Amino acid sequence: MATATMTPPSTPTEPAQARTRSVSPQWRARIGYAAVLAVLAYLVVLPMVRLQMLAFEDGAAGYRAQYGRFDIAKTLGTTASLALGSLVIAMVLGTLLAFAASRLPAKMGWLRIIPILPIVMPAVASIVGWAFLLSPGPGYLNVVLRLLPWWSGSDSGPIDIYTVPWIIILTGFGLTSFVYLFVSSGMQNISSEHLEAAQTSGSSTVGIFFKIVLPLLRPSLIYGGGIALLLGLGQFTGPLLLGQNSGVKVLTTEMYSRVTQSPSDFAAAAAAGSPLVIFGIVLVLVQKALLGNQTRFVTHGGKAFAPSTGRATWATVTISVFALFALVIPLVGLVIVSLSPYWSGSLSWSLLTLDNFRTLLSTDAVVQSVLTSVLTSLGAVVICIPLGYLMANLLVRGRRFKILATIADLMTALPLGIPAVIFGVGFLLTYTEPPFILYGTRTVIVLVYIVLMLPFATRMQMTAMLSLGNTYNEASATSGASPFVTTMRIMLPLMRPTILSAVALMFILLTHEFAASLLVRASTTQVMGTLLFDMWQNGSYPLVAAMALLMTAVTTIGVAIAMLVGGRNVLSKL
Repeated sequence: MATATMTPPSTPTEPAQARTRSVSPQWRARIGYAAVLAVLAYLVVLPMVRLQMLAFEDGAAGYRAQYGRFDIAKTLGTTASLALGSLVIAMVLGTLLAFAASRLPAKMGWLRIIPILPIVMPAVASIVGWAFLLSPGPGYLNVVLRLLPWWSGSDSGPIDIYTVPWIIILTGFGLTSFVYLFVSSGMQNISSEHLEAAQTSGSSTVGIFFKIVLPLLRPSLIYGGGIALLLGLGQFTGPLLLGQNSGVKVLTTEMYSRVTQSPSDFAAAAAAGSPLVIFGIVLVLVQKALLGNQTRFVTHGGKAFAPSTGRATWATVTISVFALFALVIPLVGLVIVSLSPYWSGSLSWSLLTLDNFRTLLSTDAVVQSVLTSVLTSLGAVVICIPLGYLMANLLVRGRRFKILATIADLMTALPLGIPAVIFGVGFLLTYTEPPFILYGTRTVIVLVYIVLMLPFATRMQMTAMLSLGNTYNEASATSGASPFVTTMRIMLPLMRPTILSAVALMFILLTHEFAASLLVRASTTQVMGTLLFDMWQNGSYPLVAAMALLMTAVTTIGVAIAMLVGGRNVLSKL
């Protein structure tokens, strides 16, 4: 007698339950990423949307007020000249310095870090340092030049730093280090076989540079050039400090003047920033189209860029001359004025004093500004690192979430394409009204800092993830480890140098941050850069010089701590 086999009633539902269990983690991840992106949209996109809505109110009254002015063509021309001129200077110098650094002999290898050091010096400090040296009347270098026979009969000049050409030159100097970082990183991925073959064929160093190195550096040049162009368009420090009293106007300073005038005109300010926003978004999209293959970041095999085996005297001289103009000379100007009771063209060694530094250290506002700068910078970094890790992980391994990854890619790139002053205006407008009234608090400074640093935190960690590949993650998952355990025990230790480099870079940039801070600060909540600007406006030039040196010292200490924790190579990995 056959025995009937009964199938348990629960059996048909087991595959469905298994599918539910397998899908559930994906949906949890999707919901989590969507929630993070919603928060980022509130921080990054909402201020921009509100500004544009305001500019189009009342029949686009903001655009009429801004672009109906008689001098708008000159302002637009100056903005374009500043961006393009500084781009050319930065690209030429940055590429030349990167090639020179690659040709240094082993014993002079420490010079490779020199082109990065201008990043450590705040832009506002460098600008005022040059102002003390090249102001038409009391500038110390101008005083020396007037001793020469060509200009001996003049009581001012021969150089006027408050003009557009010199603002362009100083801006180009400031952007050179950023281009150097991208180009030198690209050079490390050039196989030395190409260079050795060219040398064997009899090519000179110049021939190798133009025929071999430059074509292979195309991705780095496109990316670095795009970043330099965006930064040039959004320049604020130089035009504001040097051009404010000489009638030099760019779109960013127009935004600032529209917001700070009485009454404020946010609609016109938003309209002034619109071309920068549009151009920034277009340039970001073009970059992604040209450099969409992210595998260019993956470490490849083969021989790396060949180090120089000769003396390479020209390389040493090139880097030394750049250091002289980008670091030493402006620092000398700051030191001289900071030790003087007043700024004048004559220098008396008997009058040198430390009173300006004593005044700074005994002023509560200065001490509070240092604390605010350090605390808000560290607070933003602490939040940006895990946030950037999440976004980088979504971009690198989020193939199952293509829509979310695309949104994350664009959202994390926008702050790099939009000038900081625009975010400053947007945050000022957004957080002076309900539901979150945060104006004048450290919180709003931290929030705007997070937005500005999001691209750096994401891109640097994404590069590290791409270079590591999927092997470690797959091996950890095979061993039964959860994603959290894999992150804590595998990925973070392997990415430690990159993370520390990101921390160092973000701390440097944030302690220097000036444009957005100037708009969201209050008289009772100042950072170092905004307090320095107030001193500059008040004509307290010796205190300005001392404050600039204090800013440089604070940043240097922060970098030194990062190097102490992460090793000497932290700066070289920026």
